Amino acid sequence: MALLDILTYPDKRLRQVARPVETVDDRLRQRVDDMFETMYEAPGIGLAAVQVGMGERVVVIDVSEDKDRPLCLVNPEIVASSGVEEMEEGCLSLPGVYGLVSRSAEVTVRALDRQGEPFEMQADGLLAVCIQHEIDHLDGKLFIDHLSPLKRRRAIKKLEKAKKRES
Repeated sequence: MALLDILTYPDKRLRQVARPVETVDDRLRQRVDDMFETMYEAPGIGLAAVQVGMGERVVVIDVSEDKDRPLCLVNPEIVASSGVEEMEEGCLSLPGVYGLVSRSAEVTVRALDRQGEPFEMQADGLLAVCIQHEIDHLDGKLFIDHLSPLKRRRAIKKLEKAKKRES
């Protein structure tokens, strides 16, 4: 396993739409393992392949307290949603930035698992929000795109200031 570099805003690759995975094979499973290791180390609760420079539709998530319920979604798609949930979100690609985002409270997602087997699951609460956040990444969207223009500008300025301090 290997730690991967997490892309940070304003890297243009974060805005690319990921392509569907054609085959779930050992190469992909190794990348999934690397993504889990990277996510846990960061630490985070979700990571999309585009955030580590992979252009494929793959997401890893673990919202459990003990980090013992890893979830891999290959080619995920939300097939049903209901309700509204407002939750403060952050992102490993936008370090130090948080914002209140409205999303569906419950979702049904269809995907392939780490072995390439199709499955469907329902999620609510933090897991539902995380799934939607990570699928947004696969579609080239960031959580700040859900903020008002004023809050989005503030978030971007905060990121730019932090980058200048690092330089």
